[in-house]
Amino acid sequence: MGVIMITKSLQMGFIGLVLSTATVLAGPSAIQGVVKDATGQAIKGADVRIESRDGKKLFNTVKTDGSGRYVSDGLSAGVYRVTLVVNGAVKASIMNTQTHADQRTHLNFDLKPASASKASASGKNGKHVVWVPSSTGSHIGGRWVEVDANDSAETGALNVKRGSAEAVRQEQQRSNPSGLPNSATGMMGGSP
Repeated sequence: MGVIMITKSLQMGFIGLVLSTATVLAGPSAIQGVVKDATGQAIKGADVRIESRDGKKLFNTVKTDGSGRYVSDGLSAGVYRVTLVVNGAVKASIMNTQTHADQRTHLNFDLKPASASKASASGKNGKHVVWVPSSTGSHIGGRWVEVDANDSAETGALNVKRGSAEAVRQEQQRSNPSGLPNSATGMMGGSP
């Protein structure tokens, strides 16, 4: 009985060793592709950023060559965010790019022009949206804000006033000197 147990233990240990060696020997993955503009021409010098899925960690940034090709080698198998940046502007971001050990994942970027109706609509008023990240110390996430051609937001879009708890208390006292809730509404101040 003891010899059988030892033999089984040795077999299990050998299988574990083989599996762990195969995992170690599995090579790194890569992401590669071609970047083309709206006319189908290769874009030279565009940045392709390989980031963690949540965008908090940058693993690699590669530039496209004269043929618009890029290769990011040496990645661990996993899921990545791949972001295309052309002339400092983010043109595309693919959130769930899956890579596998010893394999190249092909991811091409073909930038297509906006449809005629969208192009004419944005051309008339010259508005577009920009991402405004969350403020430091805030639990509220970032947001998209519509801006005009001069990157000016509409009135009230960025109307955020910051203040301390003391400033808020003073404002409440100024608007309702008695400090008591309004009996009709149950709220502080004269009107809801």
